[in-house]
Amino acid sequence: MSDETETQLRASLSAIPSLAGYSGPVERLGGLTNLVFRVRDACVRLPGAGTEEYINRSHEAEAAKAAADAGVSPEVIYADPDTGVMATRFIDGAVTMTPDAFRADPGSVRRAGEAFRQLHTSGAKFPFTFELFAMIDEYLAILSSKDVALPDGYHDVVSEAQTVRAALARNPVQLVACHCDPLCENFLDTGERIFIVDWEYSGMNDPMWDLGDLSVEGEFDANQDQALLEAYSGGEPAPGDRARMVIYKAMCDLLWTLWGLIQLANNNPADDFRAYADGRFARCRKLMASDEFSDSLTILQTS
Repeated sequence: MSDETETQLRASLSAIPSLAGYSGPVERLGGLTNLVFRVRDACVRLPGAGTEEYINRSHEAEAAKAAADAGVSPEVIYADPDTGVMATRFIDGAVTMTPDAFRADPGSVRRAGEAFRQLHTSGAKFPFTFELFAMIDEYLAILSSKDVALPDGYHDVVSEAQTVRAALARNPVQLVACHCDPLCENFLDTGERIFIVDWEYSGMNDPMWDLGDLSVEGEFDANQDQALLEAYSGGEPAPGDRARMVIYKAMCDLLWTLWGLIQLANNNPADDFRAYADGRFARCRKLMASDEFSDSLTILQTS
């Protein structure tokens, strides 16, 4: 940890009542855009540079507290929406999930589906509505002032996706509290239950977004998709749910392509975000050209 980062962390700890004055060791944890540390029995998050352009920290704090009340996220110890500093209870004995970890333990896929069901049926109300096409427009507006090129054909695919937009509007579902950014690393598995963390992008959304996005992030195969859907549904899923999950697998890549380009423009060193964005866009186009996507779209258009 650099001297500058340590100074920033120690200054932030001074504002957290239960950690003020702490000068002992800290452990750096993961994070693509933020700085995250274990400090005693807490997980302390410092916001990443540039995140204020697209993250509403007040909304995040409210959602994190509601998710904790719903029993799917750790207790929020401290949250300052002005600085973006947040501290939550550290979950001892939990494994931070990865695609490999999900593949190695089929039960973890089921536990993720159960955690989503608990969140989605909790009655929690998040202050933000996650609207896919509005967010695409917002991210494109941010990128319009930055020196980063979109992947070739990006606007053409957004135009093609208007068919998806119409099909989803034809079959509206009740919006529920959703995580909306289910990276595998946002899942902490104790072996008995899964906790979900990092509520930066959370909002009221179609519940199948969460399942489709996790499938993409976890590189799930057909058997894992089925296990996730069955655990979530408590049995065989409805055809419409499966269709929306497939649709959102493509749409999340369409959106997060732009997120990756924003990270590239902000010189985020955590990853090769040019390759990240191009890879996500290529995967989106491949799925949209598939029979599975076409069949799913037909289900939504005709039901």
